[in-house]
Amino acid sequence: MQREIQITADGSHTLSIPEMKVTYHSHHGAIGESMHVYIEAGLQPLLNDPGFSPIHIFEMGFGTGLNALLTLQKAIEYKRQIHYAAVELFPLTEKEFMLLNYGKLLNCQDDYEQLHYSEWEKDIRINEFFTLKKNKKSLSDLIFTDPVNCIYFDAFSPTIQPELWTREIFEKMLSILQLGGTLVTYSSKSEIRRNMVAAGFSVTKIPGPWGKREMVRAERFTD
Repeated sequence: MQREIQITADGSHTLSIPEMKVTYHSHHGAIGESMHVYIEAGLQPLLNDPGFSPIHIFEMGFGTGLNALLTLQKAIEYKRQIHYAAVELFPLTEKEFMLLNYGKLLNCQDDYEQLHYSEWEKDIRINEFFTLKKNKKSLSDLIFTDPVNCIYFDAFSPTIQPELWTREIFEKMLSILQLGGTLVTYSSKSEIRRNMVAAGFSVTKIPGPWGKREMVRAERFTD
């Protein structure tokens, strides 16, 4: 699979897959999109509540590692324990992730490299606040042992990966969330929201990142 680097509007990189006509992030800004959708809408409410300790995050699609890096930075800033698990069937090569500019732009290149060089299928302590477990497998093959507080649902769009946006997938996501847990994603398509509701989520449309009017926050309120 050929992947190419592109510059987005906020100066940060993204990757594109020409044969699929898809990019990993919004062309309006990769860092800006990740901050808005996953950090501000997903992680920040947990950081504001001292009752969540440690915080357990699951990411659907480790991808470039940007969401994990931004979460790591917040763990350090707030001095909060975060356990971060992610699944990725097609990891970046060393050549690919070393060309991306997130670490340089965010002044944390060493942390960024450590996330990518960390061994797969093991809990790796990145620093005193952040533990990472990367899983090189499909979501359907992943077995969850611990409930999570927040899901970063960052799969490719429903038109590219429709099999990851079904009621059955969201039922699995609901089952791993603790009561009061949240799933955040950039997609707000009506079909996706219906699938979430059918799976048992309480779904809210909220303002999206630059260039996108809406996104979704879905919560688990009942057992």
